[in-house]
Amino acid sequence: MKKYIVIGNPIDHSLSPKLHNYWLKKNNIYAEYDKSLIQKSDLSNIIKSIKNKDVEGANVTVPFKSEIINYLDELSPEANNTKSVNTLLNENGKVIGHNTDIAGFELAIRHTKYDLSNKKILILGAGGVVSSVICALNKSRVKKITVMNRTFSKAETLKELFQNIEIIKWGSAVPFDMIINATSLGLNEKDQINLNFENIGENKFFYDIIYNPRQTNFLKNAKKNFHKTENGKMMFIYQAHQAFTIWHKIMPKINKEVIDLI
Repeated sequence: MKKYIVIGNPIDHSLSPKLHNYWLKKNNIYAEYDKSLIQKSDLSNIIKSIKNKDVEGANVTVPFKSEIINYLDELSPEANNTKSVNTLLNENGKVIGHNTDIAGFELAIRHTKYDLSNKKILILGAGGVVSSVICALNKSRVKKITVMNRTFSKAETLKELFQNIEIIKWGSAVPFDMIINATSLGLNEKDQINLNFENIGENKFFYDIIYNPRQTNFLKNAKKNFHKTENGKMMFIYQAHQAFTIWHKIMPKINKEVIDLI
């Protein structure tokens, strides 16, 4: 039986096995998908297991989307442009890093029917997924992208990749139409993002990359103030759809049953 995994730390929150195993069964593919809690020191062994075909493919989640690049043979154009990888595949003995987060975010926003054109976007965080979000936003003709991160130097690294963005210190006040939480704050249900959103105006769009739990405190607080909210479930489904297609050369269905599964 072929084996696929998702690697990360933490990893308990990941619903990737639930979704991929559902699609594997629906498409009569004799394979299994599991999750693996790893340390940075395990990355080289993961790559070896893919080269040896002990593992056919892997997804990569926090905090290894950038770190994994040091161990790969090649990058897809999307992965190279963002310096972020979330999908690994053995192609003719080489482990290739792909990025399906860009398409995942793009399709998820399209699903909400929110028009990004000419909007001011504030992103919280500077981790592996943020470069993918910025890349997708740049295609959508937004007016301005501002990045706020608790560690300012990490945001500065993003500025080297995307010179059009503005980076500001955590807690700074900045006008926005849409705010995206791309930090890990919210994976724990008690997590709070301690920023002042009192004077931001009305009808803002609060988007959280996190999909489990379904409603973080970031979204709960926004909903109380009648803002539009959306979690990362559809981004998760769309990026998984792209990864599944890369591995199996089959496009699985995204329907109500799949959406209700997560």
